[in-house]
Amino acid sequence: MSKGPVVAVADRVGLAEFYDVELQRYRETFRAAANIKPGDAVLDIGCGAGRTTREAAIASGTGTVLGIDLSAAQLDLARDLVAEEGLANVRFVRADAQVHAFPQAEFDVAISRFGTMFFTDHIAAFRNIACALRPGGRFVQLVWQGPERNEWTNEVQEALTPGRPAQAPAPTGNPFALADSGVTEAMLLAAGFGEVHCVDLNEPICYGQDSVIACAAVRGLRSVSTALDAMDAEGAEAALLRLRRTLAAHQRPDGVWFDARAWLIVATRAG
Repeated sequence: MSKGPVVAVADRVGLAEFYDVELQRYRETFRAAANIKPGDAVLDIGCGAGRTTREAAIASGTGTVLGIDLSAAQLDLARDLVAEEGLANVRFVRADAQVHAFPQAEFDVAISRFGTMFFTDHIAAFRNIACALRPGGRFVQLVWQGPERNEWTNEVQEALTPGRPAQAPAPTGNPFALADSGVTEAMLLAAGFGEVHCVDLNEPICYGQDSVIACAAVRGLRSVSTALDAMDAEGAEAALLRLRRTLAAHQRPDGVWFDARAWLIVATRAG
């Protein structure tokens, strides 16, 4: 028997909530840096299921918020959640922020929570976002620092393929593409931003309430599922056993936590 629509929505909400729980330690710092005021027009890049979009809508009040993402499924969920909360100042569009034809000088603030690393041409994307901002408008983003500074990626990889050197990330789909803050700052300046500040954030991430929940969540990550699919049955089972042990070793009373490090980047569009 297929799941009914209520259960299906609950499942989708559960996946979105996992991501929000994972990044909970970054939430308040990100919101404070965005500093969205009543009446602001806000652009949320890589909005996913729209947690940051909804928070921006509440903060902007009489303002407007546009969420943009490539995932139709995530945007469908985002629209459902916006409707449940009765937010009338939000809309979503499925598009690539790198090339989307935004209205020029339309937004006061652009935000992105770990979404900008995946552009294929960062300067082009940043230039497009800069043009969408009003002069003096702010672009606030969170991006990961390098894998050597992020315990979560190192330990999961070691559990899957112990002793094997890490492979160089692909040019696209690379969560560490903006790990070098100096390079990122130079790209933002080249794209039309006149002032850039990078702040080092060292906050852990949470993979779930316990190691069982954490293992189910980690198995759903694309990089992990791809690695497991490439193994034979015996190798995959051994890898899962190591993964369970790794996650159990990070169990605390309040969840399964891994050290993490990110950049909070605030750029201002030149006048």
